[in-house]
Amino acid sequence: MSLLSSRLARGRIHYGWYVAGITFVTLLVAAGIRSMPSILIVPVEQEFGWSRATISFAVAINLVLYGLMGPFAAALMDRLGIRTTIVTSLLLVASGIALTPLMTAPWQLVLLWGVVVGTGTGMTALVLGATVVNRWFGERRGLVMGLLTASTATGQLLFLPLLAMIVQEVGWRTAVIGVGAVALAVIPAVLLLMRERPRDVGLAPFGRTEMEAPPPPSMGNPFGHALGALAEGVRSRDFWLLFGTFFICGLSTNGLIGTHLIAACIDAGIPELRAAGLLAMMGIFDLVGTTLSGWLSDRYDNRYLLAWYYALRGLSLLWLPFALDLSFLGLSLFAVFYGLDWIATVPPTVRLATNAFGRDKAPMMFGWIFTGHQIGAAVAAFGAGAMRTVMDGYLEAFLLAGLACLLAAGMSLMIGRAPAAPARVVQEAA
Repeated sequence: MSLLSSRLARGRIHYGWYVAGITFVTLLVAAGIRSMPSILIVPVEQEFGWSRATISFAVAINLVLYGLMGPFAAALMDRLGIRTTIVTSLLLVASGIALTPLMTAPWQLVLLWGVVVGTGTGMTALVLGATVVNRWFGERRGLVMGLLTASTATGQLLFLPLLAMIVQEVGWRTAVIGVGAVALAVIPAVLLLMRERPRDVGLAPFGRTEMEAPPPPSMGNPFGHALGALAEGVRSRDFWLLFGTFFICGLSTNGLIGTHLIAACIDAGIPELRAAGLLAMMGIFDLVGTTLSGWLSDRYDNRYLLAWYYALRGLSLLWLPFALDLSFLGLSLFAVFYGLDWIATVPPTVRLATNAFGRDKAPMMFGWIFTGHQIGAAVAAFGAGAMRTVMDGYLEAFLLAGLACLLAAGMSLMIGRAPAAPARVVQEAA
């Protein structure tokens, strides 16, 4: 334990909040990197002449790997530690970004932004937040998960308008290199402050009085552990309900809106910088909405919270095509309403996964559930791009996503409820 960590652990603030803080910064930077494709689609399309569907395919690969890495990242955190996993992730992301300005062919875009950056950012996805919350906090877990989830919104808030301005004034290559430098700058802070468990600094988890026993050493192949968790999950009805609702969550957020809203705005005659400002506005309101969702998830039935969130999101997506045809004011109203609900679904989903599978297994199970989120995002990213190429518009993509959210609202109410027993027909003897 470093001298700084020792001094902070003896202070009045529980060290878990410092761990949560460095986790917030890591997720924030990963979110900024993850949001970049939305402002690169049009410049790359114009420079190289690649179709919107081709570029969207690279984004779809990125989204799938971003989610698929979740359960394996949870297993790596158990085996190698949180700090080692984060540093490896940031180095991988920075290397992929550094090579992006040299690309000349679509397969290179797929390799660098699809495979390398997708794998790297997936190692610091929301599974990292779930692992930190379950290890370091005995109380206020919903609130802390809400704050960590909101870091993705804050990443958009900080990065997108600035990056859009750099792309517009200097070029997309400069913006990409700048983001890579930020990823490298986070590594020293992670090495200095991140610790694995409360007992490493002589503390109990926040809200508890006794230190937890040291966990048994993680043995065997971490990939085998991740696949074993999946085998357990697929036998659970709640797993499939959580997987399915989170599939729709990803489809209706970073797959569709996060990837294509700026391009849809440009199609409607709205400048790219102003469109990036819309996503940043969503980030502001999502910071409020997701934090509030975490607070609510500590107090109310999480199934009903999810149902409300998906229903309201579905209605906002059904409104979006009409907002694009009205004015920038109509889009601003959409940004406020949709932003409050952007990823408010995460804290109750994590809580429901913890209730279903237990605190120790929850991070890895949530990793597989989050894979469903990113598969849905990939379907929307590629599907909406293909629809735009074939139908010359995004109308159908927005409407289908809105209807899917209404379906997810109904599915949410079924989580945690045992299926009704089949009726028995009793034949009385004559």
